[in-house]
Amino acid sequence: MGGDRTFFAGPLRHNTWHQHGAPVFLAGLYDTFALRLGDGAWQRTAAALIPAGMLHELDVGGWPIAVFYLEPLAGGAGRLAPLMRNTWESQGALLGTTDVHALMRALWEDGGSAAWAGEALEDALGGRRAPCDGTRITRAVAALHAGTREDAPEGLVSIAAVAAAAGLSPSRFQHLFTREMGVPFRRYRAWLRMRRAIEEVARGASFTTAAHAAGFADQSHFTHDFRRTFGAPPSASLLRVRA
Repeated sequence: MGGDRTFFAGPLRHNTWHQHGAPVFLAGLYDTFALRLGDGAWQRTAAALIPAGMLHELDVGGWPIAVFYLEPLAGGAGRLAPLMRNTWESQGALLGTTDVHALMRALWEDGGSAAWAGEALEDALGGRRAPCDGTRITRAVAALHAGTREDAPEGLVSIAAVAAAAGLSPSRFQHLFTREMGVPFRRYRAWLRMRRAIEEVARGASFTTAAHAAGFADQSHFTHDFRRTFGAPPSASLLRVRA
C-alpha cells in the first residue's frame, strides 16, 4: 500500500456483488477469471479495468489474481488503462488482456516483493504521476488525504468540513465531487477508511484494533463494510497479508 495505490496479489474464490471507491485493474495470474458487471451476464477475461463505484462480482475459482487500485488524484482509470491490451468495452468497464502478467506473477511469487512492489508498479504506470488539475474538489480531497491521518481517521471527517475547505456548500460540493471523482463523497470517505483499516492489518494489527484505528465502531462494523467493498469477509483476504 502507498499513499495513492493499493495492490493485492493472491488466491480468491467467489467475491459476491461489491463496489470500490477507486478504479481497479484486475489480472488473472495463471488463468482467466469470471466477471459479472451490473445486470450483465458472466464473462471470462484475462484482465479488466473497472471504474470506481461499479457494482461487480468475481469468480476466480481459487486461482491467484492481481488487484491494483489507483486513487483518482493519482490518475485513476486514466493511468491504469494503458495496462490493458486487446480491449472491449462492457457496461463501462474495459475487458481484455495485459502485458504486465510477468510483473504481477513476480509480485505474487516473490516472498520479499513488498520491498520493491511500489517502484515496480510505478514503472508499470509509466513512472510519472498525473498532475492534479487544481480544482477545488481535488484540492479538498488532497487535503483530506494529507491532513486527516494525524487529526482523525478519514472516515470521521464530515462533509461540511471538506466542503468548507473547498469553499462550497455541502450540497454543491457533493454534486461536484460525484461528477469529478466518479463516486459520491460518502462512498469515497468509506473507501479511505477501509484502506486505513487494511493498512493497519498489514502492519500486524488485529481486526479489532485496525477497525478502531480507522474509525469503525467495532470489528463487526468493519467486517460488514469489508464485505460490501470486496464481496468477501476480511478473513478470506487479510489473514496472511503483508505490507
